[in-house]
Amino acid sequence: MWSLVIKAAVIFVLAGLVEIGGGYLIWQWLREGKPSYWGAIGGLALVAYGVIATFQTFPTFGRVYAAYGGVFIVLSVLWAWGIDRETPDLYDWIGAAICIIGVSVILFAPRQ
Repeated sequence: MWSLVIKAAVIFVLAGLVEIGGGYLIWQWLREGKPSYWGAIGGLALVAYGVIATFQTFPTFGRVYAAYGGVFIVLSVLWAWGIDRETPDLYDWIGAAICIIGVSVILFAPRQ
């Protein structure tokens, strides 16, 4: 069981970093005037994100993406803190915690 949880977490984190990184590069290109190859690399990263997410072993697309949404939110808060130097406040952390609880319910609730 724990090996599946660890594998799922690694895939979610990898997918999140690639998606956020790709979006960040495109943002930098279009909004901050960075060279166009930043946007191209960002686009490739977003394609890679779409592929990485399919490595999850959970059987349904909807549940995987719903759970990933919560992980994405937490990673976005961490990205803002680490890359953009925007310190999360109490409400950012509370929201992130709520998302992780939601992810846990979606993925690990007993189902028939």
